[in-house]
Amino acid sequence: MKYLAGFFALFLLLSCKTSSEGTPEPKKQTIKVMSYNIHIGNPPSKPAGEVDLIATAKAINGEKPDLVALQEVDVHTTRSGTTLHQAKELAKLTGMHYFFAKAIDRSGGDYGVALLSRFPILSSSVHALPVEDGSGAELRAAGIIEVEFAQGQKVVFVSTHLDHLTDKNRELQSRELMRVLAPFAQSPIIIGGDFNMDPQNGNWSLYEEGFKMGCGNTCPPTFPAGRPITTIDYILLNRAASSKFTVKDYYTVSERYASDHLPLVAVLEFEN
Repeated sequence: MKYLAGFFALFLLLSCKTSSEGTPEPKKQTIKVMSYNIHIGNPPSKPAGEVDLIATAKAINGEKPDLVALQEVDVHTTRSGTTLHQAKELAKLTGMHYFFAKAIDRSGGDYGVALLSRFPILSSSVHALPVEDGSGAELRAAGIIEVEFAQGQKVVFVSTHLDHLTDKNRELQSRELMRVLAPFAQSPIIIGGDFNMDPQNGNWSLYEEGFKMGCGNTCPPTFPAGRPITTIDYILLNRAASSKFTVKDYYTVSERYASDHLPLVAVLEFEN
């Protein structure tokens, strides 16, 4: 009888151990995010008006990103082609979904930012970013989409392009961008953009409370592509995204023909 009781106790112990060891650990996966100012598809070495979106798409396809934030995108303009919708064409060439966010009327068509996604786009919106009266600067925009990147897990993805003329305009635009994104603060938010300011710019203080740079303290130069000496393109994560994702890699792609900016990539790891 004691033998049977001991055997039964050992059986229960082994069963519990097997059950514990048999519990699958969370699976680690990655998503790859790119930010790319495409210079309206005009290679800097070519005359104005000459567009090579095949080269732009090649730069994107070479990295196989899941999400892409594009800046300087033309739609049906005389300078790039009245029949050419650059965001739509790049979506076709990369096999991705797209959303175009218009900033201004330009050259008989539209000009702004865009987003590409391998995941279906659940929602999308565009928000104007202001400039100081009398500054002579262009209005800019932020395009926002929401996607489900894993079962039941969603992320808010943003593309933006801040003013290149003055810090005052960049301050106004940064404040507006933070205001627009405040309602999404509990969700993971990733921003890809041409911010037109280096890592030491004082306007970054406006982002510190809610966002951090994916590059940490070492941000690779992104401009000009031919000989990059300054960092003006970034991928940012808010607190929820920083809790969800670990930045496993952050780098520029050595593509110097298609645009005057280098493509910027962040590889983000998460548990599913």
